[in-house]
Formats: sequence, structure tokens, C-alpha cells
Amino acid sequence: MESEQQPMANLRIVVERINPSDSRLSELGIKSWPKWGCPPGKFSLKFDAEETCYFLRGKVNAYTRGSSDSVEFGAGDLVTIPKGLSCTWDVTVAVDKYYKFDSSSSSF
Repeated sequence: MESEQQPMANLRIVVERINPSDSRLSELGIKSWPKWGCPPGKFSLKFDAEETCYFLRGKVNAYTRGSSDSVEFGAGDLVTIPKGLSCTWDVTVAVDKYYKFDSSSSSF
């Protein structure tokens, strides 16, 4: 019988260090996305949907639960976090970001 759970090893945070131009940001519609921010600290997060976010400021080291791997991202990065990922964000510089959840990442 096949497991319906995807192994954590296959769930990876994808970081595009692109510092996109204003025209690229407009094309993506980023400025119409909700904004979110947090102060420095450690935050345990579970993503129930795929999230795409664009960081205006901040610096984060994200540690995937059950792994020693970490990914660093921050200001100017476009980041995609897969549905089902559990991780801890170690925020070293306060975060300000635009974000959106992909409703099509549902399993139905």
C-alpha cells in the first residue's frame, strides 16, 4: 500500500535570488498580495498550501523539520515553500514580505 504522505526529503524551499524589476513585480501582481511581517526570533511553521513570497526586507534561515538542512533567504528574494513542509524560521533581521497561497496545491 502506497503512503499518501510525501517524504520530507522531497519538500524543498526554492529561492530565486532575482531582485526583480518593478515591471516583473507588476507582471506577477505582487503588490496586490497581502503583506506580512515579523520581528527577529524563532518561529515553528507548517505550510498547509504552497506559498510564494517576495521579501522586501529581512533575513531568514529556515531549518526543515527532521533534517539538518537549512536555506537562507531575505530581502529581494522570491521564495516558494511547498505544501506540507514543516520548518523553523530563525529570523535574524525583521521580515516584511508579500505572500500568496496557491489554492490549486490542494490534493483534491
